[in-house]
Amino acid sequence: MSSSAHTLMVQGTTSDAGKSILVAGLGRVLANKGVRVAPFKPQNMALNSAVTEDGGEIGRAQALQAQACYLKPHTHMNPILLKPSSDTGAQVIVHGKALFHMDAVKYHDYKKVAMDAVMESHQYLQSQYQVIVVEGAGSPAEINLRANDIANMGFAEKADCPVLLVADIDRGGVFAHLVGTLELLSESEKNRVCGFVINKFRGDIALLQPGLDWLEERTGKPVIGVLPYLPGLHLDAEDAVAAEQIVDHTQAILKVVVPVFSRISNHTDFDALRLHPQVDLQYVGPDGDKPPADLIILPGSKNVRKDMQWLRDQGWDHAIEKHLRYGGKVIGICGGFQMLGSEIHDIEGIEDVAGSSLGLGFLNVSTRLESHKQLSLVKGTLNINSQNNAQVQGYEIHCGVTEGPGLTIPAVNLSDGSSDGAISDDNQVLGTYLHGVFEHPDACTSLLKWAGLASPQIVDQGQIREVQLERLAKEIEKNLDCSQLFPAYLDQSYSPEALKNGKN
Repeated sequence: MSSSAHTLMVQGTTSDAGKSILVAGLGRVLANKGVRVAPFKPQNMALNSAVTEDGGEIGRAQALQAQACYLKPHTHMNPILLKPSSDTGAQVIVHGKALFHMDAVKYHDYKKVAMDAVMESHQYLQSQYQVIVVEGAGSPAEINLRANDIANMGFAEKADCPVLLVADIDRGGVFAHLVGTLELLSESEKNRVCGFVINKFRGDIALLQPGLDWLEERTGKPVIGVLPYLPGLHLDAEDAVAAEQIVDHTQAILKVVVPVFSRISNHTDFDALRLHPQVDLQYVGPDGDKPPADLIILPGSKNVRKDMQWLRDQGWDHAIEKHLRYGGKVIGICGGFQMLGSEIHDIEGIEDVAGSSLGLGFLNVSTRLESHKQLSLVKGTLNINSQNNAQVQGYEIHCGVTEGPGLTIPAVNLSDGSSDGAISDDNQVLGTYLHGVFEHPDACTSLLKWAGLASPQIVDQGQIREVQLERLAKEIEKNLDCSQLFPAYLDQSYSPEALKNGKN
């Protein structure tokens, strides 16, 4: 395995075993020691995505991992991104660009071609960095997906790199997960596994030690470490909606409700609100009660017309009408903005079956979906409240072109002189294409005031993310034997400050 000794792959026994945070944490550990390190995920399937500075689209988790390494996100960090639009089909994004929609059976064959894109990106990162920490997808023991695999052991074999296997003890059956996964691998794949990490352990480690000793004796593989359960650890979710509260909301004043569409995308838009002590944010899924709220936010969607129908089927159209009659506020982001208009046209079948749908009609605009996807990082100022100068920054990921007289009052004045979104004449409804609209503390404060919170506390999500990354890195250094994973680099002396300043 000497040909790619500077590449380490983290695979999990299950989805959500801790791969994403482990890659982020290892990246921060190495970067803090001055090692030039980059994250990599060959194939990601997620509806949470981010825009890169080279004008492409990658998984949100890889953007977080890039930040952990003090890097700007790049399309080579996630060469294949799949964005499901139905239970059997997905948009296929290669090197940051959406190429086509494909059903699962056809994509299974396409993976032979996709591997070339994966290896091209891996080779690029090899030429730029000293260490690459790779995240697998799901589990390497998914037998039905083994053929033409590019996400787990298929990549590890091709790149000839060692694999660290992580399991979540909080799920139960951790030893069965680890031993069972190992047993389902081929001999060459088993030999590739360099050790285990157990994630989210609670309690006295001495009580776990007999199991660790048995695991090492049974498999001949070392336990690299046991990570404790970290309450309150918040880092951007790769895909699943994390509905648990992050901070104490007993003093919350503003109630915010977000319907969880069947194809909800970029729900990380609301992390700043979940972190805010004065905000009680609730996600409401299918058939869930619709609690009273000060603000209802319609999130992004990968299938806007189908999720528009979901809203109606769930009775949200009437609930929002009532909410507005009682003086409540509504925000729509990206697909949610499109739903707030009068019509949504998908004549070419960009997201699903071709056709048109009626929107909610709260903004006097209509949207036409087109094949070209808008991908851009944007900055500007919010056009709300009396100051009209709150800074906002975010990113656009959408195929829609929205037009109509409702755009006369924009939601955002962009720094390039253009505008984004719309605000209703009665100032109760706001729509925007900007994902991340709450992340800048100025914008978050201004929007909360607009929604009715008289004196919002300032919450800086970016600063909180940095604190959490440092917390994670310290726990990894304390509980994992990283010298077993990166001996050639952790023994050298680098300048972390030079790395952070882009000089190393």
